[in-house]
Amino acid sequence: MAEPKSATIPVSIYEYVLEYLDIAAKKISLDPNLLKIIEQPRKVTIVKLPIQMDDGSFQVFTGYRVQHSTVRGPGKGGIRYHPKVNLDEVSALAAWMTWKSAIMGIPFGGAKGGITCDPKKLSMGELERLTRRYTADLADILGPEKDIPAPDVNTNAQTMAWIMDTYSMHTGEYKSSVVTGKPVVLGGSRGRHDATGNGVGITVREAAKAKGLKLEECTAAIQGFGNVGSIAALSLVKMGIKVVAVSDVNGALENKGGIPIKVLIDYAKENNGSIVGFPDAKVIEADKILTYPCDILIPAALENVITKENAADIKANIIGEGANGPTTPEADKILYDKGLTVIPDILCNAGGVTVSYFEWVQDRLGYFWTEDDVNNRLEEHMVRAFRHVHDVSEEFDCSLRIASYILAVKRVTDVLLLRGVYA
Repeated sequence: MAEPKSATIPVSIYEYVLEYLDIAAKKISLDPNLLKIIEQPRKVTIVKLPIQMDDGSFQVFTGYRVQHSTVRGPGKGGIRYHPKVNLDEVSALAAWMTWKSAIMGIPFGGAKGGITCDPKKLSMGELERLTRRYTADLADILGPEKDIPAPDVNTNAQTMAWIMDTYSMHTGEYKSSVVTGKPVVLGGSRGRHDATGNGVGITVREAAKAKGLKLEECTAAIQGFGNVGSIAALSLVKMGIKVVAVSDVNGALENKGGIPIKVLIDYAKENNGSIVGFPDAKVIEADKILTYPCDILIPAALENVITKENAADIKANIIGEGANGPTTPEADKILYDKGLTVIPDILCNAGGVTVSYFEWVQDRLGYFWTEDDVNNRLEEHMVRAFRHVHDVSEEFDCSLRIASYILAVKRVTDVLLLRGVYA
């Protein structure tokens, strides 16, 4: 594996994207002119959103929507509400969506959006007004054939319902296919809520098979117990894997005999989403979760948690990136040199965009599938994508991450060459 550029000071997340893109481009001798086109976002939109608060005052929030590529289809990507949302982060996430869609072989490009805000400090009414204002300001660039949002950090099915309604009111047509991740009664897909976590489980299973590991003999640690982490944990348990350590933003737990994940999920739902105080596990230091002795590690929280400072201490054999960008390039090099298998985010957590594609298809057909249908199709797509990436990694003697970029870049540029560059 070629080593990314060294850096003593952390670089932007988007620079991480460019480093891996550059490595993949060199591996396949990509025309530099094509690289220039795909390494930059196609369109960047920044909006200022004046919102009347419940007390009658006004605040102005900043919103973003980045469309990285629409070469293979309409833009696709989530919308996140978080105090640290910024253009660099949204641009990187949009690029990752381009590569995810290409790896999964679905006809989407990549996009991402967000609003810089703290949703915990906003009432339901304020969140609705903020969402509708954001949608109205972006209505001309959104659409089933243009750009299709989905839930992300601190957004959910209700957020998508507000977006769908606002967009439909502006166009004068009922457009359920303008968003995915909606409530089922509004045209959402069964299986969408669990799709990302289930996809993590499937890719971990395939990686374990490739390494000759027996699932029933494996243990796992999960960092982050939100939607992705909790469902991934449940998926692993169903496969016979023992989840022995879990953390969330509030703390961490261990049970070397295996944490009862379904019970923990129910406990967290009744405890404002927190795992703290769960009686069937012992409290451990939260910063120990990434280096916990186990076979499988699932970082399912935020970016840049596996760094050059802790990578050498990671004991897991397989790392499945449930979060976007949890591993820095320097750490990735250390893990590769140690012989660990890292299933990169653009493959590992692509179950969400895959079932979003299924939802978009169902909305456009007006015909909806059973949850078993959705899960079976997800299984087929995830297994096929993993095997394609694994084959590329063996062909080029590189990590699964670089192989994922190689596969994605080739699929995007092949279409770009066929379409040509309009000038």
